[in-house]
Amino acid sequence: MKSILKSTLFAAAVFAGAGLTSCQPDKCETMLACANNGVCNSDGSCTCPLGYEGPRCETTSRDKFKGSWNVIEDGSISNAMNYTVSVQDGVEIDQVIIRNFNNFSNGTVYAKVLLDTVVIPNQQMEQDGELKTVEGKGYFVFEEIYGLHGKLVLKYRVIDKDGIVNDYGYRGAGNPSEWLK
Repeated sequence: MKSILKSTLFAAAVFAGAGLTSCQPDKCETMLACANNGVCNSDGSCTCPLGYEGPRCETTSRDKFKGSWNVIEDGSISNAMNYTVSVQDGVEIDQVIIRNFNNFSNGTVYAKVLLDTVVIPNQQMEQDGELKTVEGKGYFVFEEIYGLHGKLVLKYRVIDKDGIVNDYGYRGAGNPSEWLK
């Protein structure tokens, strides 16, 4: 009789223990879903796909770069300039188009966005009927009060057909370009 009682109590303890551990809620089922095809992790956080960020992947990363920017820059061989550029959506979710780049009305450059970083891959840009090569990298600094307002620090260079480089902090010459919105 004692062994039956012990066996019954042991079985009850095992089932109770299994029931207690299996009752922990799945954090992915009890929270709001990850947006934009984000993947829920076991701790309830989201892993966002390329082009998205935020606790639930609800923010398009490139949105912080879009809009009109006041550019202040002084290259290694050019005079100090102050002008405006426009940044718009590119074709891909992680791409932007920069218009009036380097203060040339037909200067259009394509850039990739990864979270707070923008990368201008090596590409050709037309300036005054002449093709020039441009490449660079920058980062966004948030403005505390106004959210999507802030500053973009961009280090880049423009190389003309003769190989002359106008450097905006890209290789240590000149100063980084500062964009404000």
